[in-house]
Order: sequence, then C-alpha cells, then structure tokens
Amino acid sequence: MQGAEPGPGGGLIRFGRSELRITVAVNGAVFWGWDGAGPQPSYALGESPEPDPRAVLEPDKDGGWRVVAERATVTVSRHGAVEVCTPGGVTLRRDLPPRWWEPVGGGTARWMQRSEVAADARFFGLGGRASGPRLRDGTYRLWNTDPGRAFGPGDDPLYLTMPVQLVVADAGTHLVFHDTTWDGTVVLREGEEGAGSGHDRAGRCEVRMDGGPLRCWVMVGTPARVLHTWASLTGAPALPPAWALGHHHARWGFGSEQEMRRIVAGYQRHGLPLDAVHLDIDHYDDHQVFTVDRERFPELPQLAEELRRDGIRLVSIVDPAVKATPGNAVYDSGTAVDAFVRDPSGRTVRGVVWAGESAFPDFTHAGVRKWWGGLYEERLGQGFAGFWHDMNEPTSFNAFGEPTLPRSARHALEGRGGDHREAHNVYALCMARAGYEALRELAPERRPFLFSRSGWAGLQRYGGTWSGDVATGWPGLRASLALVLGLGLCGVPYSGPDVGGFDGSPSPELYLRWFQLGAYLPLFRTHASLRAGRREPWEFGAEVLEHARVALLERRRLLPYFMTLAHLARRTGAPYVRPVWWGAPEDRALRDCEDTFLLGDGLLVAPVLAPGADRRAVQLPRGRWYDTVTEEAYEGPAQVLVDAPLSRIPVFARAGAVIPVRGADGGLELEVWAPARGRTGGGLVVPDAGDGWDEPEIERYVARRQGRGVVVTRVRENGSAAPTHPVRVRGLD
Repeated sequence: MQGAEPGPGGGLIRFGRSELRITVAVNGAVFWGWDGAGPQPSYALGESPEPDPRAVLEPDKDGGWRVVAERATVTVSRHGAVEVCTPGGVTLRRDLPPRWWEPVGGGTARWMQRSEVAADARFFGLGGRASGPRLRDGTYRLWNTDPGRAFGPGDDPLYLTMPVQLVVADAGTHLVFHDTTWDGTVVLREGEEGAGSGHDRAGRCEVRMDGGPLRCWVMVGTPARVLHTWASLTGAPALPPAWALGHHHARWGFGSEQEMRRIVAGYQRHGLPLDAVHLDIDHYDDHQVFTVDRERFPELPQLAEELRRDGIRLVSIVDPAVKATPGNAVYDSGTAVDAFVRDPSGRTVRGVVWAGESAFPDFTHAGVRKWWGGLYEERLGQGFAGFWHDMNEPTSFNAFGEPTLPRSARHALEGRGGDHREAHNVYALCMARAGYEALRELAPERRPFLFSRSGWAGLQRYGGTWSGDVATGWPGLRASLALVLGLGLCGVPYSGPDVGGFDGSPSPELYLRWFQLGAYLPLFRTHASLRAGRREPWEFGAEVLEHARVALLERRRLLPYFMTLAHLARRTGAPYVRPVWWGAPEDRALRDCEDTFLLGDGLLVAPVLAPGADRRAVQLPRGRWYDTVTEEAYEGPAQVLVDAPLSRIPVFARAGAVIPVRGADGGLELEVWAPARGRTGGGLVVPDAGDGWDEPEIERYVARRQGRGVVVTRVRENGSAAPTHPVRVRGLD
C-alpha cells in the first residue's frame, strides 16, 4: 500500500501495481473495484445507489485502512486483502489480494480472487443449480448452457447462471456479487470446525474469470435484509398478473386447435381449474418465430377470445433465432435495421436452430431491442396474453466449438463494442428487457407476463424463469425444488419446473408427487417434450385424478396468498419460496435442511421426494406449527414424523399466521391460525385480483388469544379496526 484518498462513502487506496476503490452505498451495500473498475456500466444494476456520506475511509492498524458503516466494517490490509466484518467485529469473509494474468496470445486479462469464510458457513445461489440448494464442494461454471438433453442433479452448468453467492454462517449472512459477465468458474470448499482443541479450517471460494472488470458488491444482514438490499440494487421483481399465479398447461406437441380444445375440454369436464395454456414451437409456421401455422391453427384469435371468456389465457413461446431466408418478414425487417449479430469480418453469423439456418438479433443494442419489441404486436394481435422465451442462452445446434454463438461474434454492448465472450451471459437478459419494455408500451393497461429459460443477475426486473428440460425421475423432482430455492436466493422469486419432467413417462406416483409440489411453487406449469408421455391428470387413473384435483383446488384457494407474496416480493425482494432457515439462519439443523421450504412466512411445505413414502420426517423451525389438514399442533424446533399419504403432502401453518385465501363464494377470506397461549401473531394481505398497475394498500392484521377465542384486528395508522374480510379461525384447542 502506498496511500489512500478518502472520498464519498469510502475512497481510493493505491498499491504499487494496482488501486482499489471502496464505496458504501446508502442502501448498505459495499462496492469495491480494482484498477479503475466502477459500478457502471453494468447489466445487473439499474441506477447506481448514492454513496453513504456517513461512511468514511480511515486509517486502521498495521498500516491498513477501513470503512465503518452501519451494517458492516470493511478493512483493507497493507497487502491488499479485503475483510468484511459484522458491526460487532466478527469476520464474515476475507478476500485475498487478487491475481491477474494475460492469456496466451494477448487479449483481455484474466483474474482470480480467493476468499475465506467461516468454518461453519454454507454456500447457496450461483443462479439455477440442480445440485442445490446448498452448494457442496465442487466447481461451478458461470456460462449459460443448454445441456442438450434432460438434466438431473449431476448436470452443471445449466441455462441460468449468475455470479451471486449467498453465504450463511452462525455469525451472519452475506451476499456477494462479482459483477462481470464473462465466462468463469467458482470453486467452493466448505470449511470444517476443529474438534476439541483443534483448529478450524475456513471455508474457501475461488472465482476465476476469463475477463471483465474485477468489481464486487457485498451485502450483510439477515436474509430478508440482504435480499431487500439486492433488490434495491438490481431492481424490484416484476409483478405478474393474477392469472399467472394459477395453473398452466403446456406441451411441445399440441399440434392443432383441435388438440388444444380437447385438452381444455378435459380440464372443464373433470372440474379442474385451468388458468393458462402455452403453445410451443409447433404452432409456428415452419418453426419461424412470430408466425402461425394457418392450417393447424386457422382461427387462433377467435380461440384465444373464447378461452379468455372462460378465464384461460394463451401464452406463446418466443425464440430469438430468426430463419435466415429472404422473404421471411422478420428476417427482412431485421436485415433492414442491421439487427443481427455479425462476425469480425462483418458477415452475419448463421447458426442452426429449429427453423434451420438462422440469424440472431443483437439484443445488446438499444435499437435492436426496440425493433424486436415491436414484433410482439403480432403476438398480441393473435390473442396471446403472455410469453415464454426459450433457446436464448443462445443455443445453436451446429458446432462453433460449443452449442452457442462463436466467441468471436461481435456485439454492440450498448455502444462499447465487444464480442460474445462478454455478451453471452446477458443475451437472454437483454432479450427479456426487449420483450418487457415493448409490452409496457403495446399494452400499457396490463402487467406483462414473461418468463425466460436463460438470464442473468437482474432478470427479475422483467419476469421469471423455469427449470428448463428437467429429467423425468425422482432425482429430477428433487432438482426442481433445488432450482426454485436457489433462484429465489439470487433475487428471482418467480420460477417453477416442468411438472412431471420434460422427457419420458412418469409413473402415476411420481407425477402426483410432482404435481403436489408444483401446487405450492410460484410458477405452476405442466410441460413435456414432443416424445414424452401425457401430462394431463386424468391420464394417470381415477385415484391420481382425484388427488390432483385436491391439489389444484388448494392452489386456487391460496391464490390471494400467492398474490400477496408477489406484491411483497416486488416491495421487499423476499422470494415466495424460502429455505426453512430464512428466519433463523443461525440454526444449523435448518441450514442443512433441503427437502422442506417456507411459502412466505405463514406456511411450511414438506414435499414427498422419494418413491413409496407414506410418512416423512419434517424439520420444524422454532414455534408452534399446525398440520393444515388435521390441525394437530407441533412444537419446534424439532424433527417430527408425520403422515404423507398419496392424497397429500404435509403442509404446516405457523401459529398466529393470518393467511388470505379464496372463500367458497370467490371472495377474499382471512384464515387465522390460533396463536399459542400468551403469544400474538399476524400477517399481511394485499388484495389484488387484477392485471393492472394500481398499487393496492397493504393490510396489516394482528391475531391474539382472548380467553377461549382469538381476536383479529386490522392495524391502521390511526388505530385498529375490525377486519374488512370474513375471518375463519383454525387450530383452537
């Protein structure tokens, strides 16, 4: 270290061969960048937050410097190690001085950063990982990848990676984000606590990137505070329309209007709720994006209107690849505005996707995003109400050394210029931005519904994601839950799997257990490949049909709760689906629990993830929990053994919880679970049943025991009042 220059929120520290800038933002996030790297330009961030004027760079012991902030203290040693501590002085992470080296043949410098965390720390995040949600020792690649087949827990990387880690230890929770979009790897090694008088072995993380700036954000606090800070940094999650929280049915292979009508009629005939039907690439004319096969779907707008009258929306797949044939209207219009990715010689890059030889729009150019967004007008004209983006890693079937665009392909990168090495991981993010911003303009009265197979940090601003082609099997079922939990901890709260798996034919038991899990996940969608078995509930026999109906009706009953969770996610960044340690990260038994999750604050869901099980162990957090079917009470923290018959999966309600549900008449009711004696409870309700932009008021309720009953009041600024919705109390002795 040679010197330091204090500045707003921190300052600049100079070393013999490098310099380090540290800034504490007003939202509590800590930024540092090496060798001139600043917060911008960044695809992850919206606007960079203002520096915190209270945070000051000051001398520290042994010739180092430190910045003391409200939520963390950051110290820099005279050799360049950066240490993040709690306000009480306990170290959460220590980043060793980074290393840079030039690639053979020259080019952008690569870099490596080694870090140490507490011996008891557990790692989560890194985007969608099938092996999680807890990330064991191993190497994880940061390169969005279509595996080209149905995947299971051992497959990595997958479609949506991001350099976001959530690290949970006894001392506290922190999130770390390395803001570079280049290809890289993260090597994780959990620590080990010394026995007796033995020494602890710290947990370790090594980040290696093929290029880009070495800049980092760290957020410290409770899990809820960390995710709130992350959302304030990268953008609030998009609010889905109410219908998107219902049940979706999709299939690659509907083939015709007649087949789609048959499926919808089956749902109606069996009395099964259905909120959306998704059309895959087989509804296109020769697989060409923004077209319709007029022979198989001759009256699509009329069909969409008929379905809408029955409360069912149509959702269209949208792929980025454009068939590179003159006369194709999309290709011609894109060529006219120079929309497609080119190689270093200036020729249009041609890949091969479903429609054949194809060109790829450069979504890192604002003008191209504007052109592409205008094409959604055709989809809206066909009656589609929502969109799912596929094949946008991007994927190309022909080999450029890997199933994507060549790394030498040129991209605008918002005018900076660069190649596919830098643009690859944000390609889908920019495509989602193009679609979302266009829908805001084309249908300004409605909230857009959009979810994407691939993406990057900040995807939540434009929509959600789904699992991609998860393998049909019990391991695939476990991977489904891991993906949803992990993505939520990276700030993407709306996601879900292909219920039943993408390939193959699930057994009736596997299908039902997957269906029961899906009923409690944000995106509840059945989907399968062209060659897979059926996925309609009635195809698996009368018993499965009846149990699936129960799951569907329960999902419909809980729609007001899901809508409330969606509004809270937008305002706080908290995911709908949370690990059981969310409220008690210091509880090690909960930290290692991966087969159970919280749905908001009020419900705990314990899916059945193994064949033949009719009972299962459930790890309960502290407090009283009620079985929502039997109303039997259990006291936590504890592990309890409960029944899990084929008819249902165990679901528990927290004592004192106030949960908005749909009543028998379709109106909103409050389901109140009795607080334990001497304790109070409560809950939040956001009554929104529409698709518009009104900001409904958050209703706050408190529940308390009074004699042999429970009193529920609504908390207002000027005092309390009686609830404005019917109340049903459950769990009373």
